Amino acid sequence: MNRRGITSAILAITLLAVGVWGAYQYQLKKDFEIALNNEYQRLLHDTKAHVSNVQVAMSKALLSDSLDQNVLLLSQIMQQATLAQDKLGQLPVSHSDISKTEKYLTQVSDYSYSLIKGHLDGNGMDNKQRQAMTKLQDYSQYLTNELSAIQDKIMSGQMTIGRVAQKERESLRDTNKDMLNTSLVKFEETMTQYPELIYDGPFSDQIINMKPKGLASKKVSKEEAKEIAENFLGNKRNLTLTMFEEGDQLDDIAKIPSHTFSVFTANDNKKPAGYISVSKQGGHIVWMNNIRSVSGISLSIKQGQDRALKFLKEKGFNSMEPNYSLRYDGIGVFNFAYKENDITIYSDLIKVKVALDNGEIVGFEAAAYLHAHHDREIPEPQISQDEARSKVRLDFNIDSIRLAIIPKGSKEVLCYEFKGKYKENDFIVYINALNGKEEQILQIIKDENGTLTF
Repeated sequence: MNRRGITSAILAITLLAVGVWGAYQYQLKKDFEIALNNEYQRLLHDTKAHVSNVQVAMSKALLSDSLDQNVLLLSQIMQQATLAQDKLGQLPVSHSDISKTEKYLTQVSDYSYSLIKGHLDGNGMDNKQRQAMTKLQDYSQYLTNELSAIQDKIMSGQMTIGRVAQKERESLRDTNKDMLNTSLVKFEETMTQYPELIYDGPFSDQIINMKPKGLASKKVSKEEAKEIAENFLGNKRNLTLTMFEEGDQLDDIAKIPSHTFSVFTANDNKKPAGYISVSKQGGHIVWMNNIRSVSGISLSIKQGQDRALKFLKEKGFNSMEPNYSLRYDGIGVFNFAYKENDITIYSDLIKVKVALDNGEIVGFEAAAYLHAHHDREIPEPQISQDEARSKVRLDFNIDSIRLAIIPKGSKEVLCYEFKGKYKENDFIVYINALNGKEEQILQIIKDENGTLTF
């Protein structure tokens, strides 16, 4: 074969190889899009199912005249509203466009807990509480219908939810308006009409509207906030930050006005790798979210917790202790409470999310900490540990006793915290250290997915 023939053969082989490689990459991209779309469909389906369960349980609670039955139903409402909010938060939509929906789900859970406490004291729902619950039930039905409509469009091919995350030709906000948020934004507008909930709970409107106590006084500019965010993230991956939007709506629940940035990697300047929010007052990191899937699990919950604690110390939070943990979709979610003079302060909470494939920090939320953290004058206990122990059942097998501060509405209460077992189940009992009153009882649920308190 002459030189021209050899060159032609090499060129043909090269073109064939490029064609095969291109076809492979195209198919790989299509497979990824299908997998991503299926994952988002699952999240949407789960969100709708949880909201539907909230609506059904509310209907039963309004009909029931039994305090015992209502405690069970209100507990179901709490659980399902919390799960709905969690799944909603994983959908590829702008947080600002669903902030009122998230607030609604949070308050449904918190209001139900407030009613449970009243039921346990022997008090049923009064007319005002029943009217509020009826209104909340109406909104849960409306949200269920909106989610069903979105799901129907996806199933019929009118909407591809995976396109929301691609953001190839449109801004995230425009994509949200055109795609998934089309219906949710309508719900957001309707949500402004639901009644203000006044009750004794950490997410009641009078508590949410309280001024945060943990913010420094200095006002920070966009440029200063960007530098703070870059330092927090670290610049090892050559990250680029661009202003996303003002944070007054983004941080609706926390009520912490912020500068919020989209985070891009050097490899992709079109699709954000995450978002980060810096408070306008004081320049504190309010929250950070890294958008990525977890391919497998190689770390245990304990290893993930250790990584989260190390991260907090690196960021200057040196007095935090683990509170509870949860694992889902390959991510470990860890709550940490502030500790001062050997007293655990549960009001000052920080949440850290860790990818359990490689230990990367993929989430950080400090809104609760920034709301509550301040220099406290902690009172001295007015009753002894033995006196507090006498307020707890004798057959409650106690493992540990310590002092802790727990939130109670707009106030905080110094308590003796008794951890132990009752009939083979783990519980925490809080006895007021000033007057001996039983303030709260929590059950600890432990399984392969982590530790939760209810």
